[in-house]
Amino acid sequence: MTLGNHPLSHATSVAPLQHASRSLPRLQVHSSSHYLQTEKGDPFFWLGDTAWQLIHSTTREECSYYLQTRATQGYTVIQAVVLAEMNGVRKPSALGLLPFKDEDSLRPNDLYFDRVVEIVDEAARYGLYVALLPTWGDKLTAPWGDGPRIFRNDNLATAHTYGSYLAKKLKGRTNVIWMLGGDRPARIRDCGSEYLIEKAKSFDIDSKQDWTPIWAALADGLNVEEHALTLYHPQGGSESTSILLRDADWLSVNGIQSGHGAGRDTPNWELIARDYALTPAKPTLDLEPNYEDHPYNPWPAWDPATGYFRDYDVRKQLYRSVFAGACGVTYGHHAVWQFASLRNGVINHADRDWIDALQRPAGRQAVFLRRLIESRPFFARAPDQSVLLSTTNRRADHVQATRALDGSYLLVYIPCADQPISLNLSSMPQGERTAWWYDPRTGIGTRIAQSFSGSKVDVTTPPYGPDWVLVVDDARSGFGPPGLDAWNS
Repeated sequence: MTLGNHPLSHATSVAPLQHASRSLPRLQVHSSSHYLQTEKGDPFFWLGDTAWQLIHSTTREECSYYLQTRATQGYTVIQAVVLAEMNGVRKPSALGLLPFKDEDSLRPNDLYFDRVVEIVDEAARYGLYVALLPTWGDKLTAPWGDGPRIFRNDNLATAHTYGSYLAKKLKGRTNVIWMLGGDRPARIRDCGSEYLIEKAKSFDIDSKQDWTPIWAALADGLNVEEHALTLYHPQGGSESTSILLRDADWLSVNGIQSGHGAGRDTPNWELIARDYALTPAKPTLDLEPNYEDHPYNPWPAWDPATGYFRDYDVRKQLYRSVFAGACGVTYGHHAVWQFASLRNGVINHADRDWIDALQRPAGRQAVFLRRLIESRPFFARAPDQSVLLSTTNRRADHVQATRALDGSYLLVYIPCADQPISLNLSSMPQGERTAWWYDPRTGIGTRIAQSFSGSKVDVTTPPYGPDWVLVVDDARSGFGPPGLDAWNS
């Protein structure tokens, strides 16, 4: 574990920042029901970062450094929690503030919530949207977690009042996205997960327990002032929002958490494909795939021999979920979400501090996925595994494809070097085609000399990498190379 003695790690200034505000266009669901756009009609790619403890665990200087860094790196959404997981109600924040007086949500500390507003405004200054979780799930679905259990089925008005208070505080902030949940199931009733059922039973939670009325009351309070895009961050596993919240009219976007406990190459592409095929359709995305530098499946105890998830593990999950039909994806780093430092301490075997972690490979490479998707017509994209004539049952080798509905381009994520695949290109117009190897480590596309004419093409990835994206374009489309220069132009 490396905890650097960074100057920022000791900053404790409480002087308010002075900066000009910036209004960003609101986000909304595109007419296709699968993707997001701004209210101006511009495509919006969700490239999120889990900064769960940002509000509670950073000083002003640290927060500014974090936001500026992620904005410069090309992120679009920051996911942060108002009532933080790590004892965020009873333990003062890095600025010495508690959210409530005597743990009473009906007696909010305006200074604490003024700081929330400052962070949202500063994020807007950097062009960032904030997916704001009003509370981590343990303040509602305890007993697992620090709690305390503030919101309950017998005090729904309290959840509504808290939501309304937040909405009024953040009135007019067009870069706010609401995200409920906080790594907890919305209900145990009719849940198909044996893991969740057994966990609930171990805490004497009734198998018919349903917390959705509390979330609905909170959502209603949040939207009293003005409507905003609303999501739910579920616990890991297949019981995601499209299962447990299928009838929630406040839910704008479905979310999954493929997480960190099921090993490498968890098939998040299957969960995304399931959500994509639902009727009526909603956008969907993986709100928490495996974090970079997170210990491999550390529950109930970590075996150090299994190591950590590194950049290659992360890239595979990011690309395959987006190519399966997601409207974007959330990256996460194990030291960043908790803001691991000498002051904040370390949770669950983090191997470095958050400042070093901001420069880790996958965190810097994630924007190359965004740039690739934005380099081609955005709303025309749809997942299509029928273009693959060769398949594998090994998750580690799983190939994922997406293409334009009009056949103008095809993108194929291939996870291994020297991996042969056979393609069915009959969905593309016949004639001349151009093809590129897009490097997800550098964001550079290199022209392939091999011919891609005809309906069937066999191709093998380069012998190094390990992972690649094959880009095939209809030559008449006029698309340039899917690289940095093409995106910046």
